[in-house]
Amino acid sequence: MTDMTTRAGLAVDSRLATFLETEVLAVLGRDVPAFWQGFAALLAEFAPRNAALLAKRESLQSQIDAWHVERAGKPHDAAAYKAFLTAIGYLVPEPGAFQIGTQNVDPEIATMAGPQLVVPILNARFLLNAANARWGSLYDALYGTDALDAPPARPGGYDEERGAAVIARGRQFLDSAFPLASGSWADLTAREAIVLAEPAQLIGETERGPLLKNNGLHIEVVFDSTTPVGATDRAGIADIIVESALTTIADCEDSVAAVDAADKLLAYTNWLGIIRGDLSESFEKGGKTLTRKLAGDKTYTAPDGSPHTLSGRSLMFVRNVGHLMTNPAIRLPDGSEIPEGIMDAVFTSAISTLDVEGHGKLGNSRKGSIYIVKPKMHGPEECKFTNDLFGAVEDLLKLPRHTIKVGVMDEERRTSANLAACIHAVKDRIVFINTGFLDRTGDEIHTSMRAGPMLRKGAMKGSDWLKAYEARNVAIGLAHGLSGKAQIGKGMWAAPDLMGQMMAEKIGHLKAGANTAWVPSPTAATLHALHYHAEDVFAVQKTLPEPMGLDALLSIPLADGANWSEEEIRSELDNNCQGLLGYVVRWVDQGVGCSKVPDINDVGLMEDRATLRISSQHIANWLLHGVISEAQVLDSLARMAAKVDAQNAGDASYEPLTGNEDGAAFSAARELIFKGVEQPSGYTEPLLHAWRLRKKAG
Repeated sequence: MTDMTTRAGLAVDSRLATFLETEVLAVLGRDVPAFWQGFAALLAEFAPRNAALLAKRESLQSQIDAWHVERAGKPHDAAAYKAFLTAIGYLVPEPGAFQIGTQNVDPEIATMAGPQLVVPILNARFLLNAANARWGSLYDALYGTDALDAPPARPGGYDEERGAAVIARGRQFLDSAFPLASGSWADLTAREAIVLAEPAQLIGETERGPLLKNNGLHIEVVFDSTTPVGATDRAGIADIIVESALTTIADCEDSVAAVDAADKLLAYTNWLGIIRGDLSESFEKGGKTLTRKLAGDKTYTAPDGSPHTLSGRSLMFVRNVGHLMTNPAIRLPDGSEIPEGIMDAVFTSAISTLDVEGHGKLGNSRKGSIYIVKPKMHGPEECKFTNDLFGAVEDLLKLPRHTIKVGVMDEERRTSANLAACIHAVKDRIVFINTGFLDRTGDEIHTSMRAGPMLRKGAMKGSDWLKAYEARNVAIGLAHGLSGKAQIGKGMWAAPDLMGQMMAEKIGHLKAGANTAWVPSPTAATLHALHYHAEDVFAVQKTLPEPMGLDALLSIPLADGANWSEEEIRSELDNNCQGLLGYVVRWVDQGVGCSKVPDINDVGLMEDRATLRISSQHIANWLLHGVISEAQVLDSLARMAAKVDAQNAGDASYEPLTGNEDGAAFSAARELIFKGVEQPSGYTEPLLHAWRLRKKAG
């Protein structure tokens, strides 16, 4: 049982209270009793509003369910459906013409285009790696991945043949992005011989070489003949350092398993280390103890001789949890748990105020802003709630209005259908919208759960609603002035080992008008950065069409007339069950919320709860409509449990699923399917949290 203390009528975990009071409020010089009184008053206003919004979700879903049940067996009437959604308030009137008014936004978000990392906040080493991924070695990224179209490196020491291929590819990149006035970078023999076709691309010199800039992104060409690579290079070039992850999201939500006060304390402690600039992590590697710290800034000399600096780190967002979950770390006067999203807003903002008021060693926002990504909001009412909540947090912390900026994740159907109104609700603090296939598809399935059986997951990617969703997100963002003020983002490349495929496909996000997109690793960020040198996203944005209407977005991905074979059904079910079990067993048993999980074909994919949501909802839908039976599901779970056990055979801390069918992990997986229809919006958190808490309790 956690040790609780009382603050202004709230029961607060003692360690959490001490942490906030000594590490944050005391440093800020805030009156501690006044803070807790203000926090209690904030909760008295916003906790009931939070509950009312969740009740509204359920009310709308019940009405939609009833509409589909009443029309069972009849052809879908798109016009009647749209009129119905309008009548119940699911669709709201479009706002009049407006432009967002967000001010004091850092250039990494507003005027630069580049990769974005998302990293679990509970893992300090991953968090440090991501924060330091602002700059990455192109040579290392090419040498160690399949992005290089050349034979893999031979085992043993340095493979000179592969190294030569890396150098050749690096020269191709330089010729493309930074052409010389004459000749090729491949012909260069000395640093002094660099004469660019566009002299303005040279923005400075460092001790190691020139600093160049293209499409808003920097690179450093490293000359060093003392290194093995530089010594054998005709020009003495040892590496090309690429500005990579401009921004990183430290995630308190889908990529972590945080269920109690101890978990939240670790999350907030790591965020404090990032903001304060002193986060470090020691670990064993090659028989040595290594310590990782945050990188310092980069210094260079401009052409006019003046000194300048560039940030050595990603600009950091923090992703709070959504409106749904509560957490036992703090309890209200009536004994109920606090809404976790409100707790995150207060705690992460209080910690970030250290940066705003100059208490950090390195600094995050040079514009004095706090950046919070808010996931899983349903429609403009919930966006307005977040806007009001952030305003109340600013008052509590004595911050100027709109210091706290918001990133709105367009991953719920009611938000997609009312995106302009959602943006309008946060128009003076919005800095980010994005799309994501997995969560958005999970909500698509759940919203229309009773309309009929859905397409197979692979076929969903070609459906009309998804194409409309992706296009409308960008077009609506551009129509309301996000370009040059905020990010328009696209979703994750989930396969960190398939960098060649990523390089072939992910440039499509830029061509669609996204000025950022998610990548799964620092190496992927370095490689994806090359796309932003190849495409000027802000120029692309000026060529894109106006937003399309709602009809395609509201089409339901039903499998009308599908005549699947037994093998096709079995394959789809096995794929879903394997992915579900592979993720759940780590989440529940080990508290790992994001990791590289082998899929059914043994391809490692970076998985988080969004994967689980779509898989569990898809099985639940097919089960509800008789495409599959309970016996088929249980058979698949048993067979896929054996496969997942085999895939994790090398993990000493892994607890097998087979033979442990009554254990927490297998039970959670089973309930996610068989109770999937009744889960709020199809979310996995309520069941995962319940089973993880049981597991932690022994």
